[in-house]
This record gives sequence, C-alpha cells and structure tokens, in this order.
Amino acid sequence: MNVTSTAITYNETGYYSGLILDYLQGSEALEPFYTHPVSAAGIKASIEKRKSYPTDRKLLVDTLQKHYAGQSCTSRQQLNIGLLSNNNCFTVTTAHQPNIFTGHLYFIYKILHAIKLSEKLKADMPENDFVPVYYMGSEDADLEELGHMYINGVKHEWQTNQTGAVGRMKVDKALVQMLDAIAGEIMVHPFGKEIIEQMKTCYVVGTTIEQSTFTLVNALFGEYGLIVLLPDDPDYKRAFIPVIEKELKEQFSHPIVEATAVKFPKQYKVQAGGMELNMFYLKENVRERIEKVNSHWSIVNSGVTFTEPEILNELKAYPERFSPNVILRPVFQEMILPNIAFVGGGGEIAYWLELKNVFEAVQVPFPVLILRNSFLLAAEKHAEKTRALGFSVKDLFKAENDLLNVLVKRDSEVQLSLQKEKQDIQAFYAGLQKTAGAVDSTLQPHTAALGKQALRKIEALEKKMLRAEKKKFEAQQRQLHKLRSQLFPHNNLQERIENFMPFYAKWGKDFIKIIYDNSLALEQEFVILEES
Repeated sequence: MNVTSTAITYNETGYYSGLILDYLQGSEALEPFYTHPVSAAGIKASIEKRKSYPTDRKLLVDTLQKHYAGQSCTSRQQLNIGLLSNNNCFTVTTAHQPNIFTGHLYFIYKILHAIKLSEKLKADMPENDFVPVYYMGSEDADLEELGHMYINGVKHEWQTNQTGAVGRMKVDKALVQMLDAIAGEIMVHPFGKEIIEQMKTCYVVGTTIEQSTFTLVNALFGEYGLIVLLPDDPDYKRAFIPVIEKELKEQFSHPIVEATAVKFPKQYKVQAGGMELNMFYLKENVRERIEKVNSHWSIVNSGVTFTEPEILNELKAYPERFSPNVILRPVFQEMILPNIAFVGGGGEIAYWLELKNVFEAVQVPFPVLILRNSFLLAAEKHAEKTRALGFSVKDLFKAENDLLNVLVKRDSEVQLSLQKEKQDIQAFYAGLQKTAGAVDSTLQPHTAALGKQALRKIEALEKKMLRAEKKKFEAQQRQLHKLRSQLFPHNNLQERIENFMPFYAKWGKDFIKIIYDNSLALEQEFVILEES
C-alpha cells in the first residue's frame, strides 16, 4: 500500500476545542496549568524532574514480568522490561480503557504515537533509554462507553448483564456472537480472515476483557517493543496506599481541583469536577463510590460502612479493592512509572490541565502533555472521487453545504455572483446620497437606508439564484454527501467513530506499519493519508 501524506494544523480541521488549539499554540493563559512545554527542552526538563523522584523500579519490573509470564514476549519487549530497572530509562505513556475490540481508531493512533516518540527521543538523547507504555484503564465501569464499536458507520453493541469494572468482565457468548456478526463484513477483504482469527484467539469465552485486550495489543504492537501495564494489581496498589490513605482521611484532591477550576480561564469548559472523595471501592462485580459521612466511610449502593480503623485495615489488607477515579488515576500512573511524557486525546489533555496542583500535593512529577496524533485515511476510491469533484481531501473538512456552494459557483454555466451589481448599487446610492444631501442634509440617512435595503434584496436574490442552480447539480450533491459521510461518519472525525478492523482487513499489517511510518513525535499536526 502506497500513501501520500499531508500535514495540516488542528485549527484547519474545525474539530478541536478552543482550549486544545490554544494549548497547542502555547497560550499564556494556560501556562500556569502545566509544568513543561511540548518541545525538546520540555522533555529534557521533565527528565531532570523525574530523576529526583524515587520510582520503585523493582516493583515495576517484577510486576511486568509477572503479567508477561502468560504472554508471548518479543525480544524487544524483554529488552525494554529489563531497561526499566535502570535509572536512565524513562517511559512515554498513553492510557486507554479496554474498549471491546479496541473501540475507535484513535486507540491505535495513540499507542503508535507513544512508540514513535520513544524512538525519536532515543535518537535525540542516546544517553537515555525510552520505553513506550500502554496503561490500561481496566477499572473503568462505564460499559455504555466501552461496550460498543462501529464498523463502516454502523454501531454494534455488546448485550451483557455483567456489572462492575469492565476489565474484570468476562468474554461471553454474546460478545463472540457480536464478533461473528461483524466477521461477515470484514472477511470479504484480503486480510479479513487474518484479523478475525486474531480477534477470536484473543476474545475467548471465560477470558477477562483486560486479558483479551492485553493479548490483542501485544499481538499488534509487541514487535515495536510496546509494554502493556495492567494497574489493577495488588502490588501496584500497595505502592499507592499513602495517596489513598491521604484521600480517605483528608479528601485532599477535591478542594484542589475546585480551586483550579475557579482560576481556569473562563472561556474554557472545566472538564473534570471529580467528587468530594475521589476513590471507588472495587470488589468482584461492583465498583462504587466511597463517601465519607461524619466519621464513617460508606460504599454507595451497598449498605457497607467502615470506621476509620476498619477502612485503613481494609486498605492495607486489600489495596486492590481501592480504585482511583479520573482525578487520581493520573497520579497513580505517574507514581508507578518513570514517566516523562503523556500522550492523550483532547479530552484527556483538558482534564490533566486541571490536575497540576493535585500532583504537587503528593510531590509526584507532572509529565509533558502531548496531544495524540490524528489521521484521516482516504482510500484510493475516495481520493479519486474527491479529485473528480474538483476538490482535495483537505477541502472535505469544510461543511458539506459550503463545499456544494463552491462547486456550483465554480462549475455553473450561468452567472451566480451579483458582486458587480452590488458594487454598482453601492456606487449609485453613494451618488444619490450626495445629490439628496445637496438639497437637504437630513435626506442623507434616508437615502443610505434605501441603499442598504436595495443591497439586502440583491443579496436575497443571489441566494435564490444559487439555490435554484443547485438543483441542476443533484448528482454531484449526492456524490459529495456520500463521500463526506464515508470519510466523516456521523459528521465526526473518522478516528472518533470507526474501528480499525476494516482497515486491517483491507491492508493487513501494512495498516499498522503505515500509521507508524507517518506518526509524528512532537510536531502536533493532523495528518491526511491518501492511498495512491
């Protein structure tokens, strides 16, 4: 598969918030909310901060080796796990929940971004080593978000009665049947059988979603040296006990985030308000909030309560039963990893920008925040149809109606622009204003109003002419609508809707390789890939 690559700014896409665009441009208003800029200098400063933090590397390596004991491990992965024992080895981390079958395309993109950035940093700073890490948010209990995916714009949903942390749920017959239903659409492509068989190897009835995702991610990215970190583990949680205890006793994080929200520039939406106590209780098929009521701690919707000695004893005996929410999960991640850069989506970057002072409260280094890579993939047929309509793929980021207006005005054989006529009217009424003003100066405003009224009528006529002419271009309109709906499903970015399987089914492992080859490191641009 050959592709041509075009980089555009995120601003040109029209799909990113003002907060993210301002962050990418280094807005002064946002500088108080992060520690290091997205630059080589920012990375070096992050490394120096990280060097002074006592990461428990033995815990990290021992736990990774325990988790990888049941996985096939490439030589590159074995090397990377070993390197993490060294004080000059740092991680570049991305995080995501275990969405079924990976969920959206950006799941693939963010992992490859972490891999590419790690390699770039090693090339630029050979005195250090850098390991890409996928941190699996397997304790997330939002099945509504994690339990569906799209194939060619059509939603497929996992119908299961399981509850609690999605990572702890098990593959059941319903999920396998869902994969079988998808297979019919996927297996018509050259590599469709390959990816469906891979999925069936990973998603076996009785296996947890966490393990299925681990096996799949390992199969797709093991050769690149990616390390998967499974935080739902008592050994990792034991290292987090001091922060959990501080949260249980003091509820320290909520007032910090509230104070940050007050200082946050008013033009931006506050992302993560959190709760008064930002921990969940996690046991079997339950993940419920912990609330402090007077001198007791209660587990919401369960009737279970603890006194202070009881909940602290529970924490020491069963640390795996305590699960950080969106406010404290990043702190947990950065405590157990020697991390210097976090690769996240727009929403993730937005809520991380509210957490700098939470990190400072527990003296954990805050990483460089890097917006993950984004791609638009245009197959050869899409690129050809776009050119046949007289546009570039980049043009398709514009609204469909705007594109149609351009097409009709460009290709129509009749005059649709009344610009000259509008200029003539303006000149006519300007002269009329002078003539009337010579008679009586009070007539000038009335004459100007008549001119504006005439101009409005001409503009209305121009719009009616354009609407009438559009009817002659119905075929092109249908082609344009179909093209945009295929490349921007549900009028959204392709990567936020579609799953990776149809692309893998068409191009095989070349799909992963092409995204890897065209992944950027610190450039922070949107990439259009056209099959040629």
